[in-house]
Amino acid sequence: MSGFSPLWDSARSHVKVMLRDVEVDAHVGLHPWEQHPERPTRLLVNVEMYAHTEGKVAGEAHGIIDYDPIRAALKAWPTRPHTPLLEDLVEELVRLCFGIGAVEACRVSVVKPDIFNEAAGAGIEVYRVRPAA
Repeated sequence: MSGFSPLWDSARSHVKVMLRDVEVDAHVGLHPWEQHPERPTRLLVNVEMYAHTEGKVAGEAHGIIDYDPIRAALKAWPTRPHTPLLEDLVEELVRLCFGIGAVEACRVSVVKPDIFNEAAGAGIEVYRVRPAA
């Protein structure tokens, strides 16, 4: 999944903070063979978070995007209960991204690389802009 193309506001200065190709096991899926507790599904997760940088001084605390909350959530996925849909995992990550004050937009993908023999992977990707307050 590496090599994301820029989607967000390339005409303005911005920063993109990312976690790329994070490999994590999780109990996820609708298929019967995905619902065995002893056999979690391997996932590849990508998260990109965007913020404008105009008028901000490098290193200002309000402009920092800390990816540690996202990483911590991913590290907990192997112990979470079974989740039927990848969409639920993606929405959880989007909420975490927008829980970081500086994040104005995010792009999140979750892929099952081992699900089908004939495909490199199957999954979902969303791109979201923070809703207006």
